[in-house]
Amino acid sequence: GGEGLMLHYADSLYHGGRSNDLLKLKSWRDAEATVVEILPGKGKNKGRMGALLVESREGVRFRIGSGFSEEERQNPPQRGALVTFKYTGTTRRGLPRFPSFMRIREEY
Repeated sequence: GGEGLMLHYADSLYHGGRSNDLLKLKSWRDAEATVVEILPGKGKNKGRMGALLVESREGVRFRIGSGFSEEERQNPPQRGALVTFKYTGTTRRGLPRFPSFMRIREEY
């Protein structure tokens, strides 16, 4: 039920703060959703895509706002496109936790 697994080098000594001797390993899941709407950006993304409003196969709607390259923000996936995203689990309400865009699903 934790957030991740902490890995450390056996021979390293303790020191406060960030270091390369201690790594957090998080498990990620992936899934697909259909783009419902392209939401405008704010701040540095003004005039470009800020996030995608997507709908899962189960009918759950949520936003994906991270994982995009600068080019993908300029030319976002079109409405109706199937996208693959990664996430770290689900909330109590069944929403993906920390969804992050991976790619547009190309049909075979």
